[in-house]
Amino acid sequence: MQNLMPEPPATLLPANDEADAALATAEQGGDEDALAAVAARYPTYSAAWAALGARALGADQVVPAYAYARTGYHRGLDQLRRSGWKGHGPVPWSHEPNRGFLRCLYVLSRAADAIGEADEAARCAQFLRDCDPAAADALASN
Repeated sequence: MQNLMPEPPATLLPANDEADAALATAEQGGDEDALAAVAARYPTYSAAWAALGARALGADQVVPAYAYARTGYHRGLDQLRRSGWKGHGPVPWSHEPNRGFLRCLYVLSRAADAIGEADEAARCAQFLRDCDPAAADALASN
C-alpha cells in the first residue's frame, strides 16, 4: 500500500555558532566542568546536554546520563516546536544543528535501558529512527 499523504517538511533547528564554539573548546579539554559550564551558559543548547550525557554514560553513571539526556531532549523538543515541528516528520541528521537533539534521544534511550526502563528505551529508539534512520545508524555505530 502506498501512502498518499505527503510527509511533513524536514525540521531544521537554527545554528548557534557561539555555543558550538564553546562546546568544541570544552570537548578539547575533556573536562566535565567545562561541559557543564557550556550547558549552564546555553541551557537550550541540546548538544551540550548530549555531550554531558554521553560522557556520563561512558563512565557508567547511568542516572546522571539519563538526567542530562532528558534535559537536552526536552529543550530540543521546545526548539523543534518553535521551528514548526508538529510532533512528527523528519529531523535530519545531515543538518548539524539537529544533532544535539538527536544525540540526546540516543543517550536517553541507552540510559533508560540501563536503568530498566525498557518501554521508554524502545520508544526513544523508535523516535530516533522516525526522526532520521541515518541518525540511528550513525549513533549506533559509534
